[in-house]
Amino acid sequence: MKICITGGGTGGHLMIAQALVEAAVKQGHEAIFIGSMSGQDRKYFEDRSSFSHVYFLETTGVVNQKGLGKFKALYKVFRALLKSRAILKKHKIQATYSVGGFSAAPASFASVSKTIPLFIHEQNAVEGRLNSLLKPFAKRFISAYDENSIIKGYPVKEIFSKSARVRTSLESIIFLGGSHGAKSINDLALSLATELKDRGIKIIHQAGENDFERVKEEYADLGVEVELYAFTKDLATLIVKADLAVSRAGASTLWEATTNGLPAFYVPYPHAAGDHQFHNARFIVENELGWCERESEDLKSKLLSILDEPLEEKSKKLIKYASSNVADKMIEDVAKFII
Repeated sequence: MKICITGGGTGGHLMIAQALVEAAVKQGHEAIFIGSMSGQDRKYFEDRSSFSHVYFLETTGVVNQKGLGKFKALYKVFRALLKSRAILKKHKIQATYSVGGFSAAPASFASVSKTIPLFIHEQNAVEGRLNSLLKPFAKRFISAYDENSIIKGYPVKEIFSKSARVRTSLESIIFLGGSHGAKSINDLALSLATELKDRGIKIIHQAGENDFERVKEEYADLGVEVELYAFTKDLATLIVKADLAVSRAGASTLWEATTNGLPAFYVPYPHAAGDHQFHNARFIVENELGWCERESEDLKSKLLSILDEPLEEKSKKLIKYASSNVADKMIEDVAKFII
């Protein structure tokens, strides 16, 4: 089977693409990637990936544009759609899987126009606008939050299920602000750094590229040793060795932590479209799998109270709740339509 995986823009979408290509190659299929020159698509797949071919087209988001900018963005999507049609024909693509994000638009619409079966994965509790628009044309619409989804759970890399473990004590804490970092989470980490040091809790921190130097200097001023990163593609290793996470509530990070049994305190990005990060985290809280507070709340007091809570019960529930091999099931489902 020859499959196109499309979408991206942010790390959350791209992590799903990575999980799907791993599953496709493992099952003996060929996968190509169509993404954008904007966003993080090239950072993830340009130099090293399991895709047989990768393409990065000139597109930008449409929803956030105004006036003339919106028409320019739509024109770029149209040009990229024509290029996508040619790419799909060249590789004799039999199915397309959209993982969402503005990068997915050209190849998804191109597939519909060529009657190539389209499959969609919605990563968030609130449907993205592009996914909602394409949903009527899709053979499958998969979502961890949709009771009607034929496949339950969320596709993450195998390392998270294979290395899942029950956390029984708090020896290390990881602060994650998403691929771009988050100043509020960085400030929270710094405000508690001395307290964590006194408790003997190791700090792992992805601060984001824009705020890295400031955070690095402040840790040095505090005299606190920290495992600090601006950005890393090896986030899986960091999550596996942590005992508690403080994180944005992007869907991929949320489900990676869940699958690995890592309890987390979520601080949703307040400006996410449709407030989807809050709804992602609320799903976890309602199932008593973790904690969540708005950025405007007293994050320091809340996190201090969590430090004293037992982790074992929540960690066990996370592992039990998560579904394994979701990416494998998604690719197997596509193959049923093709082979």
